[in-house]
Amino acid sequence: MHSKIIHLAVLSAALPCLGVDGEYLHSLYDKLHDSPMQRRIREAAPMPFGVVFLPWEGMTEAELREQFRTMKKLGFHNLKGITSTPEWDSRRIMHIALDEDVIPFWYGDAGWEPITPALLARLGIPASLGKSQIRTHPKMLAYQKEVLRKQIDTYERRNSLGESGGYHHVPDPILREADVKLFSAWLRGKYKTLPELNRAWNLNETDHWPAPFQTWNDVDLALVEIANPSDGRSRSAWGREFGRIRDILRFKAESRVGNIREAVEAARQQNPLSPTRSGGEMGLFLPFAYRATNMEWIADLMKDYGSFYPSIHFVWHFGEVHYEVARALYMQVSFAADLLKGGWTGAWESSGGPQQLSGYKGWVEPEISTIPGFTVNAGTITQQFLSYIAGGFRGAGVWCWNYRNAGIEGGEYSLLERTRKPGARAVRAGMIARAAQGLRDELWQAHKEPLVGVLMNWDSDAIWAANSVRNRDLFRHYPMQARVGVSRALINGNIPWEHVTVDDLRAGLALRYKSIYLPAQLALTEELLALLTTYAQQGGRIILDAPGGWYDETGRILPVAQGSAFERLFGAEIIDFQYSNNVPRFLDGDKMSGFILELRPTSASILSRFQTGEPAVLEHRIGKGAAIVLAFDASHASFQPGNTRMEERIRQYALGPQQPSYRCDGAIVYRLAAPAADHYFFINDGPAVEVRLDFRGNSYRAVSDPVSGEKLTPGASIALEPYSGRWLRYEK
Repeated sequence: MHSKIIHLAVLSAALPCLGVDGEYLHSLYDKLHDSPMQRRIREAAPMPFGVVFLPWEGMTEAELREQFRTMKKLGFHNLKGITSTPEWDSRRIMHIALDEDVIPFWYGDAGWEPITPALLARLGIPASLGKSQIRTHPKMLAYQKEVLRKQIDTYERRNSLGESGGYHHVPDPILREADVKLFSAWLRGKYKTLPELNRAWNLNETDHWPAPFQTWNDVDLALVEIANPSDGRSRSAWGREFGRIRDILRFKAESRVGNIREAVEAARQQNPLSPTRSGGEMGLFLPFAYRATNMEWIADLMKDYGSFYPSIHFVWHFGEVHYEVARALYMQVSFAADLLKGGWTGAWESSGGPQQLSGYKGWVEPEISTIPGFTVNAGTITQQFLSYIAGGFRGAGVWCWNYRNAGIEGGEYSLLERTRKPGARAVRAGMIARAAQGLRDELWQAHKEPLVGVLMNWDSDAIWAANSVRNRDLFRHYPMQARVGVSRALINGNIPWEHVTVDDLRAGLALRYKSIYLPAQLALTEELLALLTTYAQQGGRIILDAPGGWYDETGRILPVAQGSAFERLFGAEIIDFQYSNNVPRFLDGDKMSGFILELRPTSASILSRFQTGEPAVLEHRIGKGAAIVLAFDASHASFQPGNTRMEERIRQYALGPQQPSYRCDGAIVYRLAAPAADHYFFINDGPAVEVRLDFRGNSYRAVSDPVSGEKLTPGASIALEPYSGRWLRYEK
């Protein structure tokens, strides 16, 4: 096979094991979502890679048992789920699976009774054995099999997704009649005085309805009118004021979390040993704020109950990124894993095979008239599973092992071939699953070591969403697209990064990152500006791009004049917001095509100018750090692939003087650092290629491929299959 040679230079491949106050704040990271449930899960270190089994008409018990034996042989030791038919009751299938040593639950051995010294003594298992020996001891397996069997009778009576029960709102910014009473109570809890509410809803500003509230009865009457607009004034007022819409979205989002809490608590009461998952059958490129959903809150809830997850099906959830796969996979994984830092996340709703005809109508208008067609072969499944592990997931649930026999989704998503036999795709998936399970304890000790934090700010997303009610629908998607853009630039430059939230900053995590990038932050709060100012003074680097700093969290124009929190941080005033269209701006010969910040430096230095002479890039040295303003919409301009010059600008200003610890010009590379070894995950989104790893001052002792078992010589060339990936473990 002909391939070209690409050199991969690892600049500082083997970093020292960091202490509790180390450079990346791993100890704080792990504590952010600490709970008794998460401590129990971390001790067990589960790594379930399960599959959904679909019985078919005429299936015999012998055929069923043979399917389970094939799963186990390939490396799948649990089911993500099952369905039933008139011939086959799901419980019967679950008991047969367990008889064949296939755990019939998505959570695998995380549903075991905790292994304690007392249990080891009761079973006569020496406590001196290693974790792996204890887990695989015949006495332990026999005992835990019966623990799991008892869960079969309760499993189907509980809601494994935790997404039902109680009040169900419509996921949008509209207040309906059924919402009024609950929303009124919510407002009374949030706002202690009516002047607070009047200000939050900007009712003292011009052209806003209703008039400022004098009594809570006024509020109740206005809510009834909002839910049932009866006159031209109330109808025309809808969508004009953003603070009210943000509150409706937040109220619905909090209500959703309350619904989930009720469901998962009921599930725990029913089966205390069984973890529960939630997050939703939702992809992570959706406009969550507009859909009245706060995924961070759901993730935080699940720290007490089990695991947080997204839905990762190409036809369902990749249309928003124009059906891109290789990089979008890692973006989705990082979104979920980074919201539950230190907790258990997984791809519990994941694709197993090709898909082209399903996905319903799609989530955004362009999807209606396009075919969501994807190749899912051994290479694709490799990219998929390696992105899961690299991004921080600890397991996956694959829909499905075998295909539906009729109707919608018929023949799609299946790991198996149409013959119901395992081909290269299923074999490769099983090999990766087996490798991850073999390294489960090490992977649970591993961490990302990011240089850049990409800010996710629900309040800003909510103001974008509010702006889309009467204005362009695009605005509700804009913040997601900007995050994708900056993520793309960092991935393509092999710069380690992760999402960081305002709650993370409140918890003190900012100094985990050398830089924090603020993509398309339409709304900034005084609190966030204060947190970022402290971070910069301590040595951090902040990057803001256009159209950042337009509003505050209530939809009120952000103060940006001299003396404001914004000006003190960024060393500049925003004169106005412009757009590169009828008056185009060029930077280094490249035409800009988006929002432009018209800036007046006060104490910032001008690093670059547009051809008009206007400042294009400002740097404000503050304390030990710096705040950078890009006066163009760098992140959103990189949403779709191909804007390489803009991606280079993002990397240049995001990094500053910092350099990543590894470099690769021919493949995407992600890294996890564990005490005993570093794990590098290569994603090749092109033809076959070879890369050579050149080390400088490292302390690696050996290199191996956990999937194939191949031992490699450090510095030798490494072959990468076309449109696939590879996982290498570097022992320290």
